[in-house]
Amino acid sequence: EAEILGASDGNGGEDEDENEIEETPGEIRKRVATELLGKMRAIARKEKEGRDGDEEVEEEEARDSLVAKILQQEQLEESGRIKRVVASRLKKPETADGFRVMVKHRHTVTAVALSDDDLKGFSASKDGTILQWDVESGKTERYQWPSEDILKSHGAKDPRGRLKKHSKSVLALAVSSDGRYLASGGLDRHVHLWDIRTREHLQAFSGHQKPVSCLSFRQGTTDLFSGSFDRTIKYWNMEDRAYIDTICGHESEVLTLDCLRKERVLTVGRDRCMMLFKVLDQSRLVFRPPPTSLECCCFINNDEFLSGSDDGSIQLWNVLRKKPVYIVKNAHALLPAGQNVEQKGSENIPDNCLENGDHKIEGYNFSSTYSWVSSISVCRGSDLAASGAGNGCVRLWAIETGRKDIQPLYDVPLMGFVNSLAFAKSGQFLVAGVGQEPRLGRWGRLPTARNGVAIQPLKLS
Repeated sequence: EAEILGASDGNGGEDEDENEIEETPGEIRKRVATELLGKMRAIARKEKEGRDGDEEVEEEEARDSLVAKILQQEQLEESGRIKRVVASRLKKPETADGFRVMVKHRHTVTAVALSDDDLKGFSASKDGTILQWDVESGKTERYQWPSEDILKSHGAKDPRGRLKKHSKSVLALAVSSDGRYLASGGLDRHVHLWDIRTREHLQAFSGHQKPVSCLSFRQGTTDLFSGSFDRTIKYWNMEDRAYIDTICGHESEVLTLDCLRKERVLTVGRDRCMMLFKVLDQSRLVFRPPPTSLECCCFINNDEFLSGSDDGSIQLWNVLRKKPVYIVKNAHALLPAGQNVEQKGSENIPDNCLENGDHKIEGYNFSSTYSWVSSISVCRGSDLAASGAGNGCVRLWAIETGRKDIQPLYDVPLMGFVNSLAFAKSGQFLVAGVGQEPRLGRWGRLPTARNGVAIQPLKLS
């Protein structure tokens, strides 16, 4: 498997610094909320001085009721029960506001992830490098792989003598909601657990027989799903360091998976189908797209999701239908010779890119590796999505689920294969893992592209 990916050793990243243990995102939120409530009540008391006691009690009850409504609204958005309207508020990115490479890697970036507080980012590459970086400053800190003896003491098994550095190519990352754990997986067939606060290796989970290709934490928990080329999905609990279950169903390699708060996992594989596994019910729903191979998928909410395929199309799905409710054809077609992405613009997108048709556009190339939709992401709890390929741009989309429609918003130039995308929970920026090669192979190469993590600020009205 290492030869397929063409990974090689590297010394990218920054030297590890000694830092004190920081507050977790949960502790920060609790402290900030307590301070905010205290300030609100103090200001209100100052304004209402001189009023009689009954009026003060009524005012305090009204304030508490308002705070409760705000917190309830945030909880509903967090759980996905209501959708934030973000796409219609998004301003067109200026040329100066385009993607900026803020973290450099020596080799192709295969995965990016963000903490729930949007302060920390994580990236991994084909040479096994895992970096943690500050979103504002871009300062990087490298995760150091322990020695083979320590890995084995942490649970790693090496029956075939393959625990070597060239086998540590990382294909997937996931961050727990509480900001405590980082999970990584790759060619060595293990799921590795790291402590984010100390950047130390905690545990290696064996069980997969082939490379681990995708990871996702269940929101609000430390439960982790891992997908592998061995055609299985495994269910783990990171708090207890325990294996829970193995989920079978795919007939070929599992490429991508995603999950929200419920115990449901959405997967796509090389068997040309997408599956929604209901873990508690031990059941599954199978979704079959038109004749094409799906490359990536993500949830919009519990009942709707998106997928991207190797024919350059993006599909919108509903849990009640086994066929896509809407297909965007040629979403990442290569531009005609002599035209660049700045000249293209969203206003010049060919009409048939928005139809459920099979029309072709003269001068555009759809079959190339560079037009495969290799990554797709949705801003959590909203109607804003992004997709990436190797055609020189990341595309932003508005998801209109009521109309069962996907509308293009803007193209943002970014040279290279966009192998991973992650929205900030706040919707204020988008990060992309980009490189000279695709995530899972070397069937395409863009030597002029930069290997690294690029960030795009998003301005909302």
